Amino acid sequence: MTQEAHRRFAFDTVFDGAGKVAAAAVRAKRLYPAEEVEQIRAAAFAEGERSALRGMQALQAQALASIADSCREALPVLAEVAHEHRTGSAALALACGQAIADAALDRFPQAPLQAALEALAREIETAPRLTVTCPADLADGAAAALAQTAQAIGYPGQIQVRPHPSLKAGFTLDFGDGAAAFDPAAAAERVAAALTAALAAEGLHAEPLVRGGDN
Repeated sequence: MTQEAHRRFAFDTVFDGAGKVAAAAVRAKRLYPAEEVEQIRAAAFAEGERSALRGMQALQAQALASIADSCREALPVLAEVAHEHRTGSAALALACGQAIADAALDRFPQAPLQAALEALAREIETAPRLTVTCPADLADGAAAALAQTAQAIGYPGQIQVRPHPSLKAGFTLDFGDGAAAFDPAAAAERVAAALTAALAAEGLHAEPLVRGGDN
């Protein structure tokens, strides 16, 4: 049978020479009044609430940091998606423009010739002769359209239209001191090359596709 270890006797209360208590050990309370119990309960509740709030704030900070990391990881992917979307949209717009241009040329084949003559009015105004080389199927209509345009811009020189059997589209203008040419296929290639170069230079640093509104 195990015996309880002996505890050394200690004087919990010390009296002075006059018989008054000079020091006394603090004894744990066994009974608490209701008011003190309520105060202790309220203090413990407040401390628990503060501890829970600190824990929630720490969790919130961790969540925000995780969201920020995820956004940083997603931004390059979003930039690539936006660039691919922008490139695809540009290609689609270019294809639509090419189809519209082809249809316009079919509907108004002499229009580019007339526009070129109007644009070169200052350059050819002193030229005695303007030689136009164009596809054979456009020669007759081109002569009439150019005569009308020349009269409108006040060009007094002679216009000579020469059909070219191997030329399928476009034309050349020769006015002695200079020349100009129009090739629809080459023009389309230059536009496509310029667009491709612009998209390549812009790269992944373009403005966002959707801008956020002001709050």
